[in-house]
Amino acid sequence: MSLASRVPLPISKSGRSALEVARACAREAGRLALERFRQPQEVTVKGRGNLVTQTDLEIERYLHEALRQEFPDHRVLSEETAAGTEASGWVWVVDPLDGTRNFVSGIPFFCVNIALCYNGEPVVAVTHDPNHDEAFWAERGRGAWVNGQPARASDKVTVQASVLGVDLGYDDRRGRAVLQLLHQLFPRVQSVRIPGSAALGLAYAACGRYDLFLHHDLFPWDIAAGILLVREAGGAITDHSGASIAISSRTVMAGAPKAHADFLRWRQAHAAALDRLDET
Repeated sequence: MSLASRVPLPISKSGRSALEVARACAREAGRLALERFRQPQEVTVKGRGNLVTQTDLEIERYLHEALRQEFPDHRVLSEETAAGTEASGWVWVVDPLDGTRNFVSGIPFFCVNIALCYNGEPVVAVTHDPNHDEAFWAERGRGAWVNGQPARASDKVTVQASVLGVDLGYDDRRGRAVLQLLHQLFPRVQSVRIPGSAALGLAYAACGRYDLFLHHDLFPWDIAAGILLVREAGGAITDHSGASIAISSRTVMAGAPKAHADFLRWRQAHAAALDRLDET
């Protein structure tokens, strides 16, 4: 049993649980995102396809202030201010706007992603999709939920029976490796979907909308909430090779436990052709 599974979850200065605070913050952040959606704003290019907007920064500032006000002893790790933040102790891992490319392009598929971690292990998770008014949340040992209804991962048994969600990320080598994997995998699945939001991809795996979800270019703010959502929904989640997952993992395979195991068997059988994934 890990230390994080034994440590009591913190109560905020206002007397609310960490989950209550996270849900309220995510909801307000989602409201701010919708207010600014499809409105002119400054966009900075961090890399090919990798953007940051005024809205990202405004929501990030709001989340930092709101979370630190309720939990002044906690640290906040987020996409735009990640440098120098340690993972030990209580840390809020935040993506103020996951799916920024969609947001900038006017595509209504993005979310706010918040996780509370203790020594790097997620114990509270919220992924809020303001466009569809959906909140996915989980708390350590208490299950996963979608708008108050229990979330359960898919019960698909094989890769062949599965709808596969996938994302390419922004790294050219990793993206090409995923495309090469899909070239071999595509004839063996029911369908492939590319959502453009890793956080929503994992949330969809947690509630069975995707039978499997894979990604090979992740950061802690992309994956921290999803790890807990999938686990608490009864799903399987590892890195792409089947090794234990952590918020520092760069790759993920998540979804239906039996289909997940089937994917790992398929991957092992095709290991020679897929070794390039381990080199990126």
